Amino acid sequence: MTATENKLKHLLGLPVIVAALGYFVDIYDLLLFGIVRVPSLQSLGVNADVAGTHIMNYQMTGLLLGGILWGILGDKKGRLSVLFGSIIVYSTANIVCGFLPVLNGPYIVEIYAWLRFIAGIGLAGELGAGITLVSESLPKELRALGTSIVAGFGLFGAVVANLTVELAGSWTTAYLIGGVMGLALLVLRISVSESGMYQSLEKKEHVAKGNFISLFTHKGRLIRYLKCIAIGLPTWFCIGILAVMANQFAPAMGIESLNPGKAIMWAYVGISVGDFASGFISQWLHSRKKAILYMMLFTVIGIVLLLSGVAHTENQYYFYCAWMGLGTGYWAMFVTLAAEQFGTNIRSTATTTVPNMVRGLLPVMLLGFDFLKPNQGVIMAAAVVGIVVFALGIYATISISETHGKDLDFTE
Repeated sequence: MTATENKLKHLLGLPVIVAALGYFVDIYDLLLFGIVRVPSLQSLGVNADVAGTHIMNYQMTGLLLGGILWGILGDKKGRLSVLFGSIIVYSTANIVCGFLPVLNGPYIVEIYAWLRFIAGIGLAGELGAGITLVSESLPKELRALGTSIVAGFGLFGAVVANLTVELAGSWTTAYLIGGVMGLALLVLRISVSESGMYQSLEKKEHVAKGNFISLFTHKGRLIRYLKCIAIGLPTWFCIGILAVMANQFAPAMGIESLNPGKAIMWAYVGISVGDFASGFISQWLHSRKKAILYMMLFTVIGIVLLLSGVAHTENQYYFYCAWMGLGTGYWAMFVTLAAEQFGTNIRSTATTTVPNMVRGLLPVMLLGFDFLKPNQGVIMAAAVVGIVVFALGIYATISISETHGKDLDFTE
């Protein structure tokens, strides 16, 4: 077998394929509420902007708590336990969301919010467990490429979600399709083997596994953990504010109307391409940090142009959404960096909680955005929040330790 054939065997192996398909369904379900937020809430007879923010905050809180739950479980019971458990939870919640019109009544907003909270808990486990499993299963020289394939393919789930809503013509059907896809994927996951590194760890009885508190009790670990979270913040600023809330920017920019679903779709087209590219950029530069930093700076340029008023039409706004998506396509690299920062005994805990801490901090960004809007307007409010978020992200990227080519077979 040639070197190229051996690489392809690893990169197209079952762990990568299953993780990629799982993340595809995960992103489909995660972004679906943002896409159907306006039509679903309008059809249920409630204010889309007020109720939409409330429900989004519930979903993101679920992601935050679910990240901790699944992360600990992944280290204590194995990576596969998360891949099975999480998909059952969020797929079931999404199927029930498809029957919301039947449940319509005075408490429909709270019912919707709690269903998204449960979905959030389930969705929290997918990416961290998948990236951990792939990182531990591939040779170190192929890790960046493998995780980029997982994220790059998986992020197309957002594009398919938007197209499904448009083609089906019904937001309830889109929820049902997402739930059924998740349950169908369970069959494929039966064939996946547990990470060899984790199997070796199980034999070491003296090593504490899945100790979430240990991330906060050691200064060095805590700093690494916080920096990993900070690096991911710009991604959800772009998605959660500039794309999901796109309709709020239309009047300020003189654009007749903006469709949040299309803004999300074009952002994720960019993110998918960026995630595929980020692995190759990292390999070429022999650096995770440089790849992330250059993509982050590219994103800043796009945001400055967008908020300075360059976009005058709906399609121009979507163009900048795709630009920001391409720049924030370091998502896979950022999660891989988190996986490589920590030992096998808390790797799942760190890798699963870090991206969900980022997602869970979206409500904080939205609070700042909503607080500033009345006096500053939507553009200046977004600019202020963006400056804070990118300053933290750039500092963390520059100061965190490099992990390219690092051996992952170690414990904390």
